[in-house]
Amino acid sequence: MGVLNLAVFLGLFPFNLALDNGLALTPPMGWLTWQRFRCITDCEKYPNECISENLIKRTADRMVDEGFLKAGYNYVGIDDCWLEKERDAQGHLVPDRKRFPNGMKAIADYLHDRGFKFALYQDYGTKTCMGYPGVLGHEARDIQSFVNWDVDYIKLDGCYVDKAKMDEGYPYFGKLLNDSGRPIVYSCSWPAYQDNPHYASIAKHCNLWRNWDDIQDSWSSLSTIMTWFGDHQDEFTKYAGPGRWNDPDMLLIGNFGLSLDQAKVQMAVWSILAAPLLMSVDLDTIRPEFKEVLLNRDIIDIDQDSFGRQGSRVWNKSKCDIWRRKLSDGSYALAFVNRRDDGAPYSIKVSFDSMKIPNQAYEVKDLYKEEKERSFGPEGEFETRVNPSGVKFYKFIPKKSNEINRTT
Repeated sequence: MGVLNLAVFLGLFPFNLALDNGLALTPPMGWLTWQRFRCITDCEKYPNECISENLIKRTADRMVDEGFLKAGYNYVGIDDCWLEKERDAQGHLVPDRKRFPNGMKAIADYLHDRGFKFALYQDYGTKTCMGYPGVLGHEARDIQSFVNWDVDYIKLDGCYVDKAKMDEGYPYFGKLLNDSGRPIVYSCSWPAYQDNPHYASIAKHCNLWRNWDDIQDSWSSLSTIMTWFGDHQDEFTKYAGPGRWNDPDMLLIGNFGLSLDQAKVQMAVWSILAAPLLMSVDLDTIRPEFKEVLLNRDIIDIDQDSFGRQGSRVWNKSKCDIWRRKLSDGSYALAFVNRRDDGAPYSIKVSFDSMKIPNQAYEVKDLYKEEKERSFGPEGEFETRVNPSGVKFYKFIPKKSNEINRTT
């Protein structure tokens, strides 16, 4: 359907475009190609890194063998650069014939047979960000291809398209997904390209959405994204919940740019934000200590909490942050982040009010298991010592009255 027909469609059916697919009731978890493997397409020169059927299959096998699927990482996704540069004579998308010789349906079958779901990238513009065919003007035809290939998740980028068309185009694409008859998670890059995103509409039409800039493999990039999310949280936090999530971008954990302490920061803050946990790492070469961060069951449980309420930054002083999230069991997850580059750990001592939790007695559990459990409250200040560019991540569990009586 062309742009003119899209405008007519929207004019005739203005109230039937809301996404209502019952999917992504907790933040999606999985693995994507982009951050680690970018647009590497030379399989002769880089056989273990090129975007290919081989990469997807070996990653899926590793995710099963190493416990990632069991931990909840159940989407395996191909980002940009999977296509031929031109559509076929009938206008259909064509997967790269050398790198995906058996096509996308074979990829989906391989993943589904192992218990995964299949995620795939496209772009709302005339081209993808790396110059491959985009969906604009071919929306219905391309969605039918995705259905034929048994795709479970579409990430729709926003290169090569007029930003003014996004407020109508992204809902239209979501409507076509709904009408396709196949349950497909809809990940939108819509707000990342706009100065003043209309989050109420975005949350109505997308399962998750990229809010801001692409993350890069560095502490500087990660820290900048955290700052932006903290500074702008009042604009979008309230729209997050089951089936609709803010997305600060992929996990860098296990790649080249983050220390172990910094990797722990990302995992902690992303779980506070109820963010999608989408790895992008070579699982054949990841070091055990980074794998341990990604598989931390306690932190995954924070991210996947059924309450679905996104947390927020509640304290920001002396180049340190506190991020807090209320959980379905009445407890609180609190991440104490030190952004300083001093040569020694920094002590943070704060009140109940600073942490934005009720004045009561708590059992405090260190989610990285670096400290023994301890009691805190109902009076006093909480103190912890945090490494430079590091985190201390706790679960504050309210004590029941009989537990308080036993400890007093």
